[in-house]
Amino acid sequence: MKEEKKGIFAKEGVRSVIASLICILGGLIVGFIVLIFLAMFNENIPLSQAVKGIVTVLSGPFAAGNAKDVLFQLGNMLFKATPLIMTGLSVSLAFKTGLFNIGAPGQYLMGAMGSLLVALSIPTTVVPSVIVWILALLAGIALGVLWGAIPGFFKAKFNVNEVIVCIMTNWIAANVVSWVFDGSRFINTPETKMNFIFKTAQNGVATWSFGLDKLFGGSYLDISIFIASLIAVALYIVMNKTTFGYELRACGFNRNASKYAGMNEKRNIILSMAIAGGLAACGAALWCLNGSQDFKWNTNLVLPADGFNGIPAALLASNNPIGVIFSAIFLKYLGAGGSNLSAYTSFNEYVPDLIIAVIIYFAGASKFIKDLLKRGKIGKRRAAAAADTAAAPPDPGGPPAGEVGDGAEPPADEGSGEPEADGTDGAENAEGGDER
Repeated sequence: MKEEKKGIFAKEGVRSVIASLICILGGLIVGFIVLIFLAMFNENIPLSQAVKGIVTVLSGPFAAGNAKDVLFQLGNMLFKATPLIMTGLSVSLAFKTGLFNIGAPGQYLMGAMGSLLVALSIPTTVVPSVIVWILALLAGIALGVLWGAIPGFFKAKFNVNEVIVCIMTNWIAANVVSWVFDGSRFINTPETKMNFIFKTAQNGVATWSFGLDKLFGGSYLDISIFIASLIAVALYIVMNKTTFGYELRACGFNRNASKYAGMNEKRNIILSMAIAGGLAACGAALWCLNGSQDFKWNTNLVLPADGFNGIPAALLASNNPIGVIFSAIFLKYLGAGGSNLSAYTSFNEYVPDLIIAVIIYFAGASKFIKDLLKRGKIGKRRAAAAADTAAAPPDPGGPPAGEVGDGAEPPADEGSGEPEADGTDGAENAEGGDER
């Protein structure tokens, strides 16, 4: 048989990328069809606008017009992708360990609250702003870790479904944040923004931009996008190259098997959800510590969208931490195209939301697509093996007919003196052993 050559579909990573591209392509096709129908049933929208609309969506921030506007939208797109990367990593880590972290919105809110309380409470005239920034980031992450550990604890100790506990903790967090800030001195009343908290720049606390904001047309971009990317790379290394990451993944593959292998599966479940909570909270802290963003404190009726959008970011990346960076940026890229869609065409900005929703639905079937690609590879391999076997000539060095060979029984050796498998000698020995 010829030595098998490994095809392009042999690698798991390649299949994941192809499956994600198929999901994106499917969403874009459905979105284009929707634009065509909207143009057909609205006499004020010519059919040619459908083509322009899909091109505008695909162009993202590059459809903004002049170079300064393009740079401005690019910078804001990267800044807005930062919390989405972190919530995507949060969901991805939980998925890797066999859990579904739908509690990222609540963890996000707790991270925002913790970072804002510290950043606005410690006077920078006494403590350097750099130290305050670090303390605020750590405080937000710590609250997220605590909030994420709650569903992990109930899952590990009482086997309560983490989805139910996560939904409960989401709304508890929303009300806790509203209760903490209600009537506090942190509400931005001088700017007639009764539902918003002061920006951290008021206290001299802001994430460093190193000129990125000016480079990108006066946008809000700072180094938080690089911090999130470094965290994603670190998470990939931990999950794939360390014993701790192996234990977390093993617990996700089979909780009972990891237990019998000597791993503490209950501890791993709690740690997984706690780390996931810290990641989501870190995204909120990086957003609030930008210095130019004000936080809406009255959250008891609305949960943050980026908390839920981390789910499609993780699914589209096949739960790969490195892939989450690109999937989050791509989702925000489509969002920027949606803003330009309403500005330069007759369609509204909600069409890209529809496209993203369809991509999410397709992303839910990404595992099915990967399995199809894998099955196709196995089928081709088996067909090639069968063809090689059928075309192979008989082995001239093999035994002649009637002699010992594949599929032939060896003749009995009458003079060897060896007992047969079911002969009397074996039975007598067995009986003798019983007597002994």
